[in-house]
Amino acid sequence: MAKMDQTTWVLVADEAIARFLEQPAEGGDLVPIEEMTDPNAHASNGELRDDATGRRAGGQPASRLGGGQPHTAQGNATVSAGQNESHKEAEQFARDVAARLTERLQQRRFQALKIAAAPRFLGLLRKALSQQVAATVTQEMDKELTHDSAAALTQRFAPPQPKQDFKI
Repeated sequence: MAKMDQTTWVLVADEAIARFLEQPAEGGDLVPIEEMTDPNAHASNGELRDDATGRRAGGQPASRLGGGQPHTAQGNATVSAGQNESHKEAEQFARDVAARLTERLQQRRFQALKIAAAPRFLGLLRKALSQQVAATVTQEMDKELTHDSAAALTQRFAPPQPKQDFKI
């Protein structure tokens, strides 16, 4: 006989934050369980680009190369380097989130999982999930909802069900 009152978790995530919430069995708003953040994802693209410029141009900003004339090809290479670094950080964060979900599933903290994640991060997360965790996923949304309140998330994932009168 299947367990009727399974614990459902909701994960909302992007490349910098992952919020884990639990759907209460008795109804009501989702309850925050824990949160993970990736401090490297909080570095601005400018910081990544400046760092790459320093390494690739011998410490000189791209705009000073060639006697003060802008050198756009060098600037494009550093933007790609920054984007690549950002992608690597996002992949690592997806693996970290997936590992946390695997731990919590092994601890039997949840039996069902609903996920909302920024589109690019959702793809990375799907690749990183273990087969066991992937089997618990009952709903996915490719939306960035990390800043939504628990009440707003409840409306999206666990809208109130109409009460039913049971006759004996």
